[in-house]
Amino acid sequence: MRVPGPKSIAVLGGIAAAAPAAASAADLTVTVEIPRLPVAEYHRPYVAMWIEKPDQTAVKTLAVWYDVKLKNNEGAEWLKDIRQWWRRAGRSLALPADGVSGPTRAPGRHQVVFSQAQIGNLPAGEYSLVVEASREVGGREVVKAPFAWPPKGAKTTRGAGTTELGALSVTAK
Repeated sequence: MRVPGPKSIAVLGGIAAAAPAAASAADLTVTVEIPRLPVAEYHRPYVAMWIEKPDQTAVKTLAVWYDVKLKNNEGAEWLKDIRQWWRRAGRSLALPADGVSGPTRAPGRHQVVFSQAQIGNLPAGEYSLVVEASREVGGREVVKAPFAWPPKGAKTTRGAGTTELGALSVTAK
């Protein structure tokens, strides 16, 4: 049985489709911008999103966007170029992973919602949502947005990249 992964709001036409959840269930809504770059040779970036503790220990990989359609899973060979994620969590993750792996995204604003079931049993505390992007014939960039878990009401924090990533917002509710 395939476990559904995070759903891109853009793909769903602006409707957040999710399984019914208890009223007390919490989730993270992540909006990340992949900027359109004025370069001669543009390749969509590989992107990893994960939760880490204040000491930078990776807690949970939420999403990895890469070229999942290459023959013999060859796209996974280049995941090591998402260096921070690879060193902290990626090398021990068997990919493709249901609910985590997905295709690269085109330039634009992308919103994904991670349910409490996808986040797992995250102990109460302070965390950061980390997004790292790496692009062939391009650069690499890491952006972080802090958040508290479990959330008390809806709280949004922001981060911003300067090259490979644009605006990042994380809403814990």
